[in-house]
Amino acid sequence: MAKHSKLASSLMPLFAHCVGLTINATCQPYDRRPKAVAHADRVAEAVQLDMAAAGWRPTVAGYLGRVTKAQILEAVREAKGEQAAQLIEDLKKADMAREAERLLEGTAWLPEPLRLRGVEGAGTSGATRDAESLPAFLAGDSDDAPRAVAAE
Repeated sequence: MAKHSKLASSLMPLFAHCVGLTINATCQPYDRRPKAVAHADRVAEAVQLDMAAAGWRPTVAGYLGRVTKAQILEAVREAKGEQAAQLIEDLKKADMAREAERLLEGTAWLPEPLRLRGVEGAGTSGATRDAESLPAFLAGDSDDAPRAVAAE
């Protein structure tokens, strides 16, 4: 029996490598491969792959700097609520991405392709949605504060 378990445990890295070579679920707009994505989804479900627990984070370098402003706002909206998204919607993309990275820190938010299918709420943390986590210049937006108005 010990011989069998030793053989099985030594083959596990080989099996993992073989499975890894057969999965390519990269989502590109021009490359629609529903069978490949469905296969990757089934493997992810079978092994209960949780990308947030595995350490994936939405950073400027790895995600936020590569998507549109609308996608950045949607990420913040899903993880932190409408108020947080509205506070950064007028920023330039680079500033918006940096602020979104800060806002999404610790939320376990995942973009759609990294979420497990069929799991309600996967990829969102349900984190507290308050202005306390925002920087002072964004959170301290009272109606009686003077505002700069650009000349038209």
